[in-house]
Amino acid sequence: MKLSNRFILIGIFSILSFVSGLSQTKDSIAVSQDSVPQKITKVFLEHANILSYDKDINVDAQVLVGDVCFRHDSSYMYCDSAYFYEQTNSLEAFSNVRMEQGDTLFVYGNYLFYNGNTQIAYLRENVRMENGQVTLFTDSLNYERIPDIGYYFEGGMIVDSLNQLSSFYGQYSPATKLAVFNDSVRLENPQFTLYSDTLHYDTETKIATILGPSVIVSDSGTIYSSRGWYDTMSNTSLLLDRSQVVSGDRILTGDSIAYDKESGFGEVFGNMSLQDTVKKITLEGQYGYYNEKTEFAFATDSARFLEYSQADTLYLHADTLKMQTIDSLYRDIKAYYGVRFYRTDMQGVCDSMQFNTRDSILYMYTEPILWNEQYQIYGDTILVYMNDSTIDHAHVKEFAFAVQYVDTSYYNQLKGNDLKAYFEGQAVRQIDVAGNAESIFYPLENDGAMVGMNETKSGFLTIWVKDNKLEKLKIWPTPQGTLTPIPDLKPEQKTLKDFYWFDYIRPKNKDDIYQVVKRKVKDAPRRSNKFVH
Repeated sequence: MKLSNRFILIGIFSILSFVSGLSQTKDSIAVSQDSVPQKITKVFLEHANILSYDKDINVDAQVLVGDVCFRHDSSYMYCDSAYFYEQTNSLEAFSNVRMEQGDTLFVYGNYLFYNGNTQIAYLRENVRMENGQVTLFTDSLNYERIPDIGYYFEGGMIVDSLNQLSSFYGQYSPATKLAVFNDSVRLENPQFTLYSDTLHYDTETKIATILGPSVIVSDSGTIYSSRGWYDTMSNTSLLLDRSQVVSGDRILTGDSIAYDKESGFGEVFGNMSLQDTVKKITLEGQYGYYNEKTEFAFATDSARFLEYSQADTLYLHADTLKMQTIDSLYRDIKAYYGVRFYRTDMQGVCDSMQFNTRDSILYMYTEPILWNEQYQIYGDTILVYMNDSTIDHAHVKEFAFAVQYVDTSYYNQLKGNDLKAYFEGQAVRQIDVAGNAESIFYPLENDGAMVGMNETKSGFLTIWVKDNKLEKLKIWPTPQGTLTPIPDLKPEQKTLKDFYWFDYIRPKNKDDIYQVVKRKVKDAPRRSNKFVH
């Protein structure tokens, strides 16, 4: 499941359209005030019950009382009383002030000063601007008729049919239906609350454009973003600039996140990170997605999985990684194509891999190789049994080969149909081989001198290892064995059939998991048809 490209394009278009609209609005303000002088028209007194003039009280003003009405072009202003400054083409209105512009815009307040030359209205105390289903509340509003913008600067609120937005500074354009909010912004929706530093809002589409540090809080989680947009009607969003979606113990981070709150689906483009703070695991990739309702995650393109519940972190890379939460306790992790992983006590490569925390078994399929210190194990299929994130034992099925590095010319070797390697701490302690067991060992004297090559064949074989040295060997039934002195060894005798030393493939550190290393043509152990699905 992916959000469509159309969804993203619509979102980007919305942001560009919003910014373009605001730019045009600001330009119109600049033009009206500075560049092109507007044609000045007179303010007319339409009605008043009482008109008086007293130069001792106010030499410039006509005093009007009772059902006062003024007209300026298509705009009407009403109040209980007023001062009319006819020479300066301005007025002051008091009590029950109301401005009407056409049949869509109504502004109310306790006080109004209006300048007919600049066509700016200054309203104070209990101000309310109504434009269709949008209402603006504040105590101080300046309304500029030419660009058709009202703005407050000491706190205000805009309410429409779906959302309530408040801030210290805000402006609203009845013509474009666009609103701008700065400083202590708060958008309240029935399903969430958005806190921001800078926010633009379209009262028609109900899309909020995030342009500053913002937090969106809901019952299902929290979103952190500093740029993007949020469609408050469809509860979809496009979040940019390393945004985060927090859902319970999961934190989804990415350069860009397309998020659908209703479905709980987040699609990430660029530097994806999905972190489980309780399970201590992280899923990474250049592209991925996460469904917070089904708790299914997908990552690809430099995909990496980290498990850090213990002191030693596991780093795993594959072309594609999938993670599915089974219940509150268990999860299933699958890796496809080119799997490489590194931990200080264990390294491995294979074509595909699966790990289920319910049975704590790591399944390695198709040419798997596992390394531990000086040991290399490979075969048809490898199962690694974990115990609290440490290795309990590894089981190589059907075809198995174990190699211990002695020096650049000699390797201890075990081969059979089935092999189990048991660990104590972080090192191999015991190896059991069942079915056509073969071995080559190079016993050492106390001074480290090599005695010779000991080769055995039997049905079953068990060795015990201590400090990376052979402690005890058990072979049964009817074992066959030979000891060949080192000087008498021929090169072809030093190794068993199907012996390969893959040290050049082995991940050397956490960054080496990204290396693409191809096996040499001759190094071709048996391949398995098994694959993780």
